[in-house]
Amino acid sequence: MKKSLQCIRAGLAVALLSGTGGAALAQSQSLTVISFGGATKAAQEVAYFKPFEQSGAAKVVAGEYNGELSRIKAMVDVGQVSWDVVEVESPELLRGCEEGLFEPVNASVLGEAGQYLPGTISECGVASYVWSMVLAYNAKRLDTAPASWADFWNVEKFPGKRGLRKGAKYTLEAALLADGVPREELYKVLATPDGVARAFAKLDEIKPHIQWWEAGAQPPQWLVAGDVVMSAAYNGRVAVAQREGASLAIVWDGNLFDPDHWAIVRGSRNKELAERFIAFASQAEPQQAFSRQIPYGPVNRAALDALPDETRQQLPTAPENLAQAQLVDAGFWVDHGEELEQRFNAWAAR
Repeated sequence: MKKSLQCIRAGLAVALLSGTGGAALAQSQSLTVISFGGATKAAQEVAYFKPFEQSGAAKVVAGEYNGELSRIKAMVDVGQVSWDVVEVESPELLRGCEEGLFEPVNASVLGEAGQYLPGTISECGVASYVWSMVLAYNAKRLDTAPASWADFWNVEKFPGKRGLRKGAKYTLEAALLADGVPREELYKVLATPDGVARAFAKLDEIKPHIQWWEAGAQPPQWLVAGDVVMSAAYNGRVAVAQREGASLAIVWDGNLFDPDHWAIVRGSRNKELAERFIAFASQAEPQQAFSRQIPYGPVNRAALDALPDETRQQLPTAPENLAQAQLVDAGFWVDHGEELEQRFNAWAAR
């Protein structure tokens, strides 16, 4: 009898470590994934978080933040890391990697590197999707459609408020594009004192007409309400509003595109599980699901190829949209971001 009980217990232990028992055991683990919230997080829930849970890997505890490295640095410095995977923009990924805030990427868990777009796997991060900062407008509220950032600055032809992100990044680029700087020379010009002065002088021209936004949800809301006639906006936020029936349109000429990345916080107690999550979220099927929810471009080539034409046309990575785009120079913003943000804040406060 005693031997039989021992056999039963051994059998239960095996069951817990394999099959459905393994899934139940995995679900006792949790992985904290922090992203930027809003419509993007809602798409991540559908495409990544819930399917990862349903695979039996672990429970995903999803949170959100504004992308500030200071919170991550505070955790790492005191050795009390409560976040595992974080979504970061390109400059923050480079800066955080240099400062030792992120774990090195184990590229072997991602499979064949050739299946991903070039430059999407780096020392400390794996690109999750590609987004663009675009010029958006409400087609019902304008008799003539704007065609460029120069039109954004034309307050006589297009009177009314216009929305810009409250920060130097993207805003200074838009100003120089409006002033006639070619896309391929944008960061060469902005790296000079004269180029910076030129960008702020251009912003001076429309400063009384600017309505500053700080959250990605604001531009579509303002456009629908008529608070602004046009706005810089994240392409995915505009597309979500379009799906909900809003008469918003995008000008792709001069769009500024950039990937967001997954990174693992250094000192995470769930490093291997975090790698499994990133590998899962990088595969074609979950990435297709994400781009169907919100039109940000997948980095997995197979996912892009499998999407319907209607969806591909809304993506920053569609060939016709990419041909009119400029990649945001992450290295430039790592080198110059702090000083330019300080100068921008002083200028905006005047």
